[in-house]
Amino acid sequence: MAIQIYNTLTRKKEPFIPLEEGKVKMYVCGPTVYNYIHIGNARPPIVFDTVRRYFKYRGYDINYISNFTDVDDKLIRVANELGVEVPTVADRFIEAYFEDVSALGCQRADAHPRVTENMDIIIDFIQALIDKGFAYESEGDVYYHTRKFEGYGKLSHQPIDELISGARIAIGEKKNDALDFALWKAVKEGEIYWDSPWGHGRPGWHIECSAMAKRYLGETIDIHAGGQDLAFPHHENEIAQSEAVSGKTFARYWMHNGYINIDNEKMSKSLGNFILVHDIIKKHDPQVLRFFMLSVHYRNPINYSEELLENTRAGLERLKTSYQNLKHRQEISADLTDNNEEWLEKIAALHEEFIKVMDDDFNTANGISVLFELSKLANLYLMEKNTSVQVIEAFTKEFENLFNILGLSLDLSKAELLDEEIDDLIKQRIQARKDRNFKLADEIRDQLKDMNIILEDTPQGTRWKRG
Repeated sequence: MAIQIYNTLTRKKEPFIPLEEGKVKMYVCGPTVYNYIHIGNARPPIVFDTVRRYFKYRGYDINYISNFTDVDDKLIRVANELGVEVPTVADRFIEAYFEDVSALGCQRADAHPRVTENMDIIIDFIQALIDKGFAYESEGDVYYHTRKFEGYGKLSHQPIDELISGARIAIGEKKNDALDFALWKAVKEGEIYWDSPWGHGRPGWHIECSAMAKRYLGETIDIHAGGQDLAFPHHENEIAQSEAVSGKTFARYWMHNGYINIDNEKMSKSLGNFILVHDIIKKHDPQVLRFFMLSVHYRNPINYSEELLENTRAGLERLKTSYQNLKHRQEISADLTDNNEEWLEKIAALHEEFIKVMDDDFNTANGISVLFELSKLANLYLMEKNTSVQVIEAFTKEFENLFNILGLSLDLSKAELLDEEIDDLIKQRIQARKDRNFKLADEIRDQLKDMNIILEDTPQGTRWKRG
């Protein structure tokens, strides 16, 4: 079965058919690097890193590009406030971005092009639009002639008449039509600039991704992705620019992730609920934040709260504990038991279910549900008197595969057992002692000791405390 992708362009799920068999060309819009990223900015890297991982798992060779906008009004403003050059601001926050998303388990793209390093191709792209009659120069600025592109509005599904009614010409703009947008901005006093056929200036926001996608992936790409807020006008304008120059489809599939709310309110600085990833991962395990982001389907909105994050932490630790229990049991399991095939078939069935739900538009929420089913099944198996190395290894391999696809770590160094999990292990130890399986009983004691849990066997029963 082919992977199904919900395509924003057609508003329906479609089977993924790559331009070239076995290969994927994917472009993801990256951040404007004038500050640390907030948790809303963190969702696209996490979501599309997982999409990339899944494509690789399914055998595709994926070329994954994600850009940095390293010059625009915000960067210029911050640079002026700090009394430094724009590249200094950009370099600082690109480094911070890599630190944050790396902590969240995101792998680096195959290339992270920067606007300032691609000015030549951006200028050439603008000139091509002028030559084809889709752009015009006006007193040092260059604007895209939106009405000339017949398909404008097809991504956001907005009739051009409605777009025109809401468009305005801002003070200082010298464009012919309110719907036209800037490709090149003439330099203002004190601003960073580049030479161009139209005078000193810098590119508009939308043109940069069209130019860099073409440079790194070609005129037509498989997937273009980003946050829902980019569908209009940014991605709409990219289509208009790219298809006007090439005469070809720009991107065959468009993927957009949903918004994040904070305690059921839209995140904004004015409400005081603006949360930076840089700050949150000082208080919380960044893997928990990733797990939280993946616990909701990427197209759906997600609500963040400390309570929900705590629930997520507990869930992730339950999965890690199941894995740890398997690794401990592996050391004392026999080579064969009579019911190996039965358990191996159950594990294989869960694996197939995981593939099925991930093939359905990368449904990580349902994929995580499969992980919990795997954990439940593993816990049942560990209650068996005799366990097999073969089955234990099948369980641990499945945990490792699925965690890796989701970009999650099975590192248990930060895990803390929940009270009910400790009680369950103690019950297993008591039963092992009744069965005179003292090796297993000692193994459980050692496992709890490794997790800093101290047991005391008393006439009234086994008591425990954290060390």
